[in-house]
This record gives sequence, C-alpha cells and structure tokens, in this order.
Amino acid sequence: MRTLNVRTITDKTASQAICQFGLERKLECWTKPKKVYKELQQLTRERSQIVDERVIVKNQLHAEKTEAEPNKSSLKRLKTRIKFLNQQEKEIKIEIQNIVNKDTQLKKELKNICTIPGVGMLTAVIVIAETNGFELIRNKKQITSYAGLDIKEKQSGTSIRSKTRISKKGNRNLRKAMHLPSLSAVKYNKTHKELYLRLTAKSGVKMKGLIAVQRKLLELIYVVYKNKEGFIQNYEQQKRATLLEIETAL
Repeated sequence: MRTLNVRTITDKTASQAICQFGLERKLECWTKPKKVYKELQQLTRERSQIVDERVIVKNQLHAEKTEAEPNKSSLKRLKTRIKFLNQQEKEIKIEIQNIVNKDTQLKKELKNICTIPGVGMLTAVIVIAETNGFELIRNKKQITSYAGLDIKEKQSGTSIRSKTRISKKGNRNLRKAMHLPSLSAVKYNKTHKELYLRLTAKSGVKMKGLIAVQRKLLELIYVVYKNKEGFIQNYEQQKRATLLEIETAL
C-alpha cells in the first residue's frame, strides 16, 4: 500500500491493493487444514492456556502463603483451582492420545519424531498440528522462518550495525514448544550439547546457544517427518561408511 502511493485508505482501495498484490505475486493457494490437525491444534493451545493459568494461580498461592497472616479460605480456593486445572490438563492429554491412536499413519509419524533425543509425544503433536503436517513447508529454511527462529540483522555502512537477533515473526506456539526439548537435548544429545557449548563460549549468552539448538531440533523434526524414518544418531558417519563399503566391493 505504501509503495502504491495511495493516500486515501478505504475498504475499496484496500481491496484493490490486495487484489493487485495477489496478481503480481505468485502465491500458493490456501488449503483448509485437515480435521485431525485442527483438532490437535485446538487441544494443544487449550492445554497451553491452562498451564499458563496454573502458573499464575501457583504464584498467587505462594504469595498468599508468605503473608504474615494468610487467609485460610483464599488458600483453600487457590488449591482447589490448581487441582481443577490439573484435572483439565489430564483430560486434554487423554483426548489428544485418543485422537492419535485412531489415526495409524499419524501415530507412526509421531513415533518416528519421538526417536529424536529430547522430543516427546506432546512436542511432536504440537509441531505437527501447528504446521498442518508441514503441508506448505518446502525446506528447512521455511520452517525456521515460520517459527520466527530465523536471524535478522540490520547493517548499513560502518555506522549502523545492530546485534543479530531472531525475528520472532512467526508462530509463537512453535517457539514455545521447542524450549523444554532444547534443554533436554543439550543434556542427552552429544551433537546438540557441543553446539550449545560452542555458541555459549563464543557469545557468553546461554540463550543464544539454546535458540540454536531449538532451530536445529525443529529442522530435524521436519527432516525425520519427510523421510518417514526414525532418527539415526550418527547418520553421516554411517552413510560415509556404507559408501566406502560399496566402493571397496566394486
């Protein structure tokens, strides 16, 4: 709209600009998400809201307990709310598991993803649901950009040079889902641990190392899903060894 130099903004001019944008750009047609992915997305997002609410209530409970004279009725109500939220989260997890069990193909795909160290069933479900089974994702660069884990940099000449950061212009549910798996991967996956330690030692910022691991994990989930095979820890070494055996046999 800004490049078209349109000074009057109305519904008519806005619709004309959108139409022109669609004609000038080669855009892929939007397709309706599959029902199973949509249901899983709704349930995982509802669970995320419940977890966030439970954190708030637990903080309120802690604040009330540390009062000089805590109110017993308030403590009772807060504990009841936490118990209720725990029950709701449990029900959602059961419902998610039932949906997965009904779809044999989806269950197999999720099982392959869960072979990645640090990635559990819930994380796998969130990634699959938020990306609609990677329907419109063509490469690893697209998935990192969609999650907002791509790097943005501002530089001009010698005077302007800002620090590189992640764009965060993407699906925040994906970014949120990759946080805990990255902490686990740093402990139990040698490759990710080395990446984390190298970047942390270089920058002195632990979060930079964790974000790099999150990006690698998300790319790995995409590759495993597309290849329809489980995770192989030393894939490159095994591949080179197989090629060497073939060359020796020839």
